[in-house]
Amino acid sequence: MFDQMNLFDANSSDENSNIVGNSSKEKAKSRIDFLKEEINKSNYLYYVEENPYLSDFEYDKYFAELKELEEKYPDLRTVDSPTQRVGSVSEKFFSHKHKYRLYSLDNTYNDEDLKKWYERVCKEYNKELELVCELKIDGLAIALTYDKGIFTLGVTRGDGVTGEEITQNLKTIKAIPLNLFEPKTLEVRGEIYMPKSSFEKLNEEALNSGEKVFANPRNAASGSLRQLDSTITAKRDLSMFTYTGIFEDEIDKTQIKTHYDGMMYLKKLGFKVNPNVRLVKNIQGAIDYCNEWATKRFDLDYATDGVVIKVNDLAVQKDLGFTSRAPKWATAFKFPPEEVSTKLLDIELNTGKTGVVTPVAILEPVQLAGSVVSRASLHNFDEIKRLDIRIGDTVLVKKAAEIIPKVVKVMDTKEHQSLPIYQVPQKCPSCGGILVEKEGEVGLYCQNPNCSSLMCAKIEYWVSKEAMNIDFVGPSLIQQLYEKKFVSNPVDLYRLSMEDLMQLDLIKEKSASNIYNSIQNSKNNPLNRLLTALGIRHVGKETADILAGEFSSLDELASADVERLSNIEGIGEIIAKSIYDYFHDSNNLKLIEELKLLGLNPTSKPKPKSDKLSGKVFVLTGTLQNMTRDEASALIKSHGGKTSSSVSKKTSYVLAGENAGSKLDKAKDLGVIILTEDDFLEMIKE
Repeated sequence: MFDQMNLFDANSSDENSNIVGNSSKEKAKSRIDFLKEEINKSNYLYYVEENPYLSDFEYDKYFAELKELEEKYPDLRTVDSPTQRVGSVSEKFFSHKHKYRLYSLDNTYNDEDLKKWYERVCKEYNKELELVCELKIDGLAIALTYDKGIFTLGVTRGDGVTGEEITQNLKTIKAIPLNLFEPKTLEVRGEIYMPKSSFEKLNEEALNSGEKVFANPRNAASGSLRQLDSTITAKRDLSMFTYTGIFEDEIDKTQIKTHYDGMMYLKKLGFKVNPNVRLVKNIQGAIDYCNEWATKRFDLDYATDGVVIKVNDLAVQKDLGFTSRAPKWATAFKFPPEEVSTKLLDIELNTGKTGVVTPVAILEPVQLAGSVVSRASLHNFDEIKRLDIRIGDTVLVKKAAEIIPKVVKVMDTKEHQSLPIYQVPQKCPSCGGILVEKEGEVGLYCQNPNCSSLMCAKIEYWVSKEAMNIDFVGPSLIQQLYEKKFVSNPVDLYRLSMEDLMQLDLIKEKSASNIYNSIQNSKNNPLNRLLTALGIRHVGKETADILAGEFSSLDELASADVERLSNIEGIGEIIAKSIYDYFHDSNNLKLIEELKLLGLNPTSKPKPKSDKLSGKVFVLTGTLQNMTRDEASALIKSHGGKTSSSVSKKTSYVLAGENAGSKLDKAKDLGVIILTEDDFLEMIKE
């Protein structure tokens, strides 16, 4: 379809080179038109067709140039410009009456229900009618208005008659075209959703920061859409599948005879249509489709709760009409519930490496969404109190985004009130130490530095692949070492002898030798690994990499004040304070001195191979093809560059691989240059 758009070739644009500073408004308009076409084409191919067109480097170069030209010539900025996806802040949402009502759907729950519905719609026509089957996306219905191809209005479903106008928020969703490939006037209906992977990432970030988590992807999508600040919506990785169109051009009304043809035409105009839509001859084909997706849906990266089945012939649809609430020519087949009830047998408490105590529901095993579940997340003690969860309750369990089991509700039973109210623990389940709250956080923490669970968790983290990467030392071995009093903290690992190891159960000379050598070899690890292993609050692998790039040794880092630390790109005041506090705690200083005596005192900042990347700050995201992110980070530093864990205005480049996440979106919003792996390798080429 694009070859009809008279687009320039992206690689032949030298003659249209950046003209910022050129006073010719006519040339500026020509260049702006070119840039808009290229960026819109790239957005369509990437977010709708999943077929990248421009490299990230080219895309960001074009976007930055377009933004600069529009700032210089604001009267040339149009409502369909890609720069209008960035977002803004509104004071409130306003209600808007739909031009065409959005109806609900009647539900069916089994094969017999479907057959009865089909018999009713076919009865008057005395023949089998073709049907269209579509996955029912668990999201939010939305109505989009296009005037001569330009997106002008976006309204939530509301009560079907009146919704809320959220046009600016919807513009931030790149699967929604701002202008169509043809200048058509129409209204389209779509379902806004959040991918499961994005939902899990959003909730993980919320948990880490002590914020409220979303119950499911639909709630997350709804909460994201209804942000008064649409820049927040832009960061939430929402998408949309279009499921119908109401065409106002007479030629379209005449030529489009079936629902399926209408869907394919919407796809041609630039809308994202679910690839699993299927045209079937009769109700048996629809039943087969429902049975097929009853289990296949769990492999999708978006939540589905059923199948929508529609009569294909638009003339028949019009003839059948509507009841007071739903079309007669369509029905929704609902999948069996993904929420099941079971008995809560106990609440297990686990103390992690930071000392936080986490409650976990121990359940009577139950089949849920394709697997047997016997444990489920309770998040924290505030959640237990909010739901009034008691041991012995019958609880409702679901899989968040069909992945992680969680308790969502206590069933209203006679037994509930007779059960004792759950008492939030006052002491650590492992060592008996007093639990404390930390300001601004919902967790309870064990403060005992000698807590066995806390220390074993710290040792497990110390030997993990992202920290000191010590092979052959797993949880069961650590537990045995701790119980036999061979180790009480990570430092003691380096005091172990072959004789100590051979006293452990099931450990022979060969195994002991492997363990011993792996521990000793870890002394040669670079500074960033040691900083990760120390478990400094708020300092993970990426922050440790940043610190190792700024400081040559533990001593230099320990002597830094909060001001110096907070001025480092990617650190900030909260992390800086945490680092400062760590290196001013007497217990931590004692541990570091012991490590030094045992041969662990790595340095960093080796002399760069070159200064090609001097002064440049890189953020890495996604999966690279020819190297790991660690290897890429090392290459950046070897050429004088720096890495950061977060994207900001100070970021020079984002190096993006496959499945890049929210960092890529933020980079695009800020106009940061995005590099492919090939772009990066070309930059450091000798």
